[in-house]
Amino acid sequence: MNYTLLTDLYQLTMSYGYWKHNLHTHEAVFHLFFRKSPFKGNYAIVAGLETVIDFIENFHFAEDDIIYLATLTGNDGQALFEPAFLQYLSELKFDCSIYAIPEGTVVFPHEPLLRIQGNIILCQLLETPLLNMLNFQTLIATKAARVCAAAEGESVLEFGLRRAQGKDGALTASRAAYIGGCAATSNVLAGKLFHIPVKGTHAHSWVMSFDEEMEAFEKYAEAMPNNCVFLVDTYNTIEGVKNAIKAAEVLRETGHEAIGIRLDSGDLAALSQAARALLDAAGFPNMQIVASNDLDEYEIAALKQKGAKIEVWGVGTKLVTAYDQPALGGVYKLSAIRSPNGEWKSRIKLSEQAIKVSNPGVLQVKRFWEGGKPVGDMVFSEILPTFSFEMHTFTDEKKHYFSQFAKNTELLVPIFKQGKKVYDSPSLAEIRDFALNQVTLFAENEHYKVGLELSLYELKQEMISRRFAQI
Repeated sequence: MNYTLLTDLYQLTMSYGYWKHNLHTHEAVFHLFFRKSPFKGNYAIVAGLETVIDFIENFHFAEDDIIYLATLTGNDGQALFEPAFLQYLSELKFDCSIYAIPEGTVVFPHEPLLRIQGNIILCQLLETPLLNMLNFQTLIATKAARVCAAAEGESVLEFGLRRAQGKDGALTASRAAYIGGCAATSNVLAGKLFHIPVKGTHAHSWVMSFDEEMEAFEKYAEAMPNNCVFLVDTYNTIEGVKNAIKAAEVLRETGHEAIGIRLDSGDLAALSQAARALLDAAGFPNMQIVASNDLDEYEIAALKQKGAKIEVWGVGTKLVTAYDQPALGGVYKLSAIRSPNGEWKSRIKLSEQAIKVSNPGVLQVKRFWEGGKPVGDMVFSEILPTFSFEMHTFTDEKKHYFSQFAKNTELLVPIFKQGKKVYDSPSLAEIRDFALNQVTLFAENEHYKVGLELSLYELKQEMISRRFAQI
């Protein structure tokens, strides 16, 4: 589908200004990054690149887009855009180069997740949709990784469809949660579109539609003998567990085994312990206990601390809505520009808040490794004449040195070159496996160093001093 108009109006008004002043012949470089790690953590899991690729491959101003834009007016009632500009948009073809950090990678504040280079109008028009696509999915993938880490290897199921922010929010949340480590989703459309495993039980309404809970369980077992997880807390949880055991015994006589029970309310720690004892005593040690009920990484950790006997965690609202931090806050900044046949000129955005001062240049990120483990990331500019293995860290402004012989990899890889896709997209399952490995690599690395390469740091300080001197 063509989502070219999924943008803010000011992207189009700026583009019109570039065109009016003949700046559309200029080449620019923008970077997309975030300033603070979400959820008071120290990293994020980048996600959303495949959505970006699909958007780019369908990017064009269709005839009905141009007709709509021609109806927009200014405060004088006159047309906002002149016909010649709309004709320019109708003929605009995507020919930018995009470099990106692959999905599933652990990333840190101030590192460019995307680098977009090309016609300044095209770069400008991409800002809003790219932020929309990467901000949310990166946020949810990160939340899912935190939840899965709290579950300590036990299965986490994403159950958030009914509480998600609309159908698009639900689909992208399911995708991102799977990247972050969730084992399956309840969202059947996400399963179809993204090939994510789907899981589900039954609701309280199934039990309530029968006169007795026991009858409800028996009928469900008859209907779904190969998918029996009994929701046991409709009336009395312990009695529900006992009825589930009876239904499982009948099911076993037909050659099938019940998968487990689900707890959705009450003291989950105490109830799971009691349920585990009942299930084991009845000869069902392999029946799993699934828990739901507004879970997140904090609640899961607390339940584990209490000795809960839960093996599968159904996490919904607080995952797909990123309940405790509903936005990542990623930004998109111009960092270099050049006129036709001219030299690159670095650009910087200043602020009295140091965290909001952008990094100038055409940026890349080197990740350094020692003993098979990542030890630090260095942001550098490809247009500076010198490169040093010394950097200034973002967190404490201290110097840090890497050995010139240390293994290093560049994180930003080419996705599009002059409009042509050059990237072989991995499957979603491969992205998920990669993300799980990334989280394992970084789990015990509390002193990871991230900062600016020396010559870039010096350029930034010089540009800050020069600009403030002009004020």
